[in-house]
Amino acid sequence: MGNNDNLRRIIVATVISFVFFFAYDYFVLAPQTTNKELNNSKPVANTSKKIEAKKSIDVKTVTKIEAKNYEMKIDSLGRISSFILKQNKFNENGKHLELIPQKLPKPLEIRFKNENLNKKAFLTDVRVDKNYIKLDNKPQTLTITQDLGEVIVKKIVTFYPNGRYDLKIELSKSEIYFISPGYRPAVAIDQLTIHGALIKKSDGTLEIIEDGDAEPETIKSAIITAGFDRYYTTLLFSKKPFNAVVVPDNEKNPTLFIKSDENLNLTGYIGPKYVDTLKSIDPELVDVVQYGIGTFFARNLFFVLDWLYKISGNWGVAIILLVILVRLVLFPLTFKGMVSMYKLKELAPKMKEIQERYKKDPQKLQMHMMKLYKEHGANPLGGCLPLLLQIPIFYGIYKLLLYSIELKGAEFLWIKDLSEMDPYFILPVLMGITMYIHQKLTPTNFQDPMQEKIFKFLPVIFTIMMATFPAGLVLYWTTNNILSILQQWIINKLMESKKALMKAKK
Repeated sequence: MGNNDNLRRIIVATVISFVFFFAYDYFVLAPQTTNKELNNSKPVANTSKKIEAKKSIDVKTVTKIEAKNYEMKIDSLGRISSFILKQNKFNENGKHLELIPQKLPKPLEIRFKNENLNKKAFLTDVRVDKNYIKLDNKPQTLTITQDLGEVIVKKIVTFYPNGRYDLKIELSKSEIYFISPGYRPAVAIDQLTIHGALIKKSDGTLEIIEDGDAEPETIKSAIITAGFDRYYTTLLFSKKPFNAVVVPDNEKNPTLFIKSDENLNLTGYIGPKYVDTLKSIDPELVDVVQYGIGTFFARNLFFVLDWLYKISGNWGVAIILLVILVRLVLFPLTFKGMVSMYKLKELAPKMKEIQERYKKDPQKLQMHMMKLYKEHGANPLGGCLPLLLQIPIFYGIYKLLLYSIELKGAEFLWIKDLSEMDPYFILPVLMGITMYIHQKLTPTNFQDPMQEKIFKFLPVIFTIMMATFPAGLVLYWTTNNILSILQQWIINKLMESKKALMKAKK
C-alpha cells in the first residue's frame, strides 16, 4: 500500500470521525427533563445523616429589590426566594426568567447542626430594616435579623445592580451552621451541556459535580461554591478559604453549603454567566464558566472572540474575524499542505506506474515512492496536519456557542440568535455549496471507489447535519470554506503558471 493511499484514508477517516464527533454530541444525547422538587429542609449535621425539619409557617415576601436588569425577593425566613431577569433577551414564552427554582436550599438559607435550633430556623420569621430597595447605580444594604432564642442570626447583605451581593453573617454566640448559595438554576437544562455544582479550592483546583453524580463529602480550603446550569449560576465566594459541604438530594444532584461556627464575610452572585461580570467581581470566578469536554480550547477561543467582538461590535463579524485570524496562523501549514496535494495529483501517473511495477515487492515500492516524493518536494501527509489542527478549533467553537450566554440573542444579518439554528437554513445551504466548490478545486486522486463516493457525498451529509446546529458554528465553517476556496484557487493558478513556465523553458 502506497503513502498516497494512507493519505486518502487518513483524510476520509478524519472527516468521518469529525462528523461522528459532532453528530454524537448533538443528536444521540436526548434532552433531559428537570428534576422533581424538594419539599424538605434538612439540617446538615453531617453529610450522611439527614433529619427532616417540617415547615409550618406561611412563607411570604418581606423585601423586594429592584434593579435595572433584575427583580429579587427576600422571604420571611431570610432567604432569596426569587430572582427574575428583566431583560427581553431572557424571555421564555413571553415570560421573564426565574432563576430560583422551588427546590431547597434557597440562596442565603442557613441550617444548623443542632436539630432543635434548625427547626426553629424554619419556624421563625425574620425582621428586616427595609421592605423595598430600588437599585440605581449604587449598592444598598439590607439587614435581616432572626431571633431563635438561644442565638440571634444577623445577615447584612449589600446588593449591587449587576447581581452581586456582599454578605456578612453575625451570630450572637458560636454555633455550627451551614449557609448555601442555593440550588442551581434550572432554566437551561439539557444533556448537551453540563449542570450541577462547582467547587474551587484555594490552590486553583476544581471539583465539578454533575447532576446525578453527587456523593456526601466535605471539601476543605474552598473559595467558591457555585450551582450552575448551561447559562446561569448562583454562587458564594471568599478569599478566605472555607469548608464546603456537598449533600446529594433525592436524585443525587449536588446541593452546596459552607460550614462555619463563626462570623463570615462572603461575596455572592446570581445571574447569567457573563465572563466580564464574573471577572469584574473577582478573576477567580471566571472558572465558574465551564464548557464541558474541550474547556481549554473553548475558553481561550472565547477570550479571542470576545476581544474581536469588542473591536467589531457584532458577534457575527467577530466570528468571521476569528476565522481569518485562525487561517493566518495556520497559513504556512495550510499552504504547504495544499501545494503537496497539488503535486501528488500531478505525480499520480508516475505513482501508479511504480505501484504496478513493484506491486509484488513492498520494500522496493516504498523506497521508489519515497524517492519520487523527495525529488518533487511532495509530502503525502502534508494535507492532513491543517485538517487535524482545525478539529479542536471547530469543537472549541461548538462548545463556546453552546455555553456562552454572551452569544445568546446575538444578531447577525437575518439571524436573530447565533446560539440557535438558522431559521431559514440559508447558512447550512451556503456551507454545503462552498464545501462542494472547495472539494472540486482540491486536487484528489482516489483509487478506492468507496472512499471517492463518501468524499463526494460529504457536502450533502454536512449540510443535513449542520442544519440544526448553532448558526454561529455554521457561519464559522462557511467562512472557513470561502477562504479555503480562495486560497486553493490561488495555489492552483500559481502551480499551473509554474508548470507552464517550466514547459516553456524546455
